[in-house]
Amino acid sequence: MIKNLMRGLAPLALILSPLAVPSPALSANVVLLPDALAELAEATEDPDGFQVSAFPHWNAGLDATDGCDTRSEVLLAEAVDAPAAGTGCKLTGGRWTSYYDGQNVSDPAALRVDHLVPLAEAWESGASGWTAARRERFANDQGAAATLVAVTARSQRDKAGRDPADWVPSDAARYCRYVGEWVSTKLRWGLSADKDEVEALKLFADGPCEETVVLRSTTPR
Repeated sequence: MIKNLMRGLAPLALILSPLAVPSPALSANVVLLPDALAELAEATEDPDGFQVSAFPHWNAGLDATDGCDTRSEVLLAEAVDAPAAGTGCKLTGGRWTSYYDGQNVSDPAALRVDHLVPLAEAWESGASGWTAARRERFANDQGAAATLVAVTARSQRDKAGRDPADWVPSDAARYCRYVGEWVSTKLRWGLSADKDEVEALKLFADGPCEETVVLRSTTPR
């Protein structure tokens, strides 16, 4: 079944000029979205057995001695204006721009750190066969900037566990980045995509996002 988003975006693929990251000289670690998408394995997804607890988060983060968990470290890394970090890494002040909706946020408590590829989606796409340790690494991954992103609570609720066949950021200036980083994250972790997801991604890759640059990053062990 072709999902509603594809029907809505089909006209855009015909009328929008490409919305793209400025293209650097391409290297082995940099490809355009259509080429990256061609590397993504297609497979039927299996939701059986998913539990959030299968992906322990948040852990002690990159620096186990700084008192900041993964969530706090992501907020510190993504801040436009750095917050103050007090006892127990309690963050105050600072300013962020929400990845999904572009809203400016000045209260760290109002932000959510979202898994760009949701935990349920990861489970259905191959993580069900991983070890518990690998699932924890995925859930706390700071090795690539796009895996974990700071967003408003409202935009996180709006996205929920949906893939790009059902949801992308509404702002045209953001959805090409989003689908590029979705593909990059799936390739980084060796995750597959189902038929509807692949068809939706192809709609972007063959239309408004064909010039979008995808960065390849080392696959975590």
